[in-house]
Amino acid sequence: MSKVCMITGKTPLTGNNVSHSNVKSKRRQMPNLQKKTVINPATGKPVVLMVSSRGIRTLAKWVKAGSKVDLRHFIG
Repeated sequence: MSKVCMITGKTPLTGNNVSHSNVKSKRRQMPNLQKKTVINPATGKPVVLMVSSRGIRTLAKWVKAGSKVDLRHFIG
């Protein structure tokens, strides 16, 4: 399972944990992904998406605006 948001394209970030003695070790910051079942407005069928919390807000904005975005483009 990929750790990428299907709507926003968010991916894991890399950085360092820095201790008090300034020793650095690698770390990864993961996006806050949720599995959501959404009705595709173009086809009327349910689609399962791995979406970040920011992507969920974006989907809600699209629904409120009444846009007919085909979610199949985000799955591939």
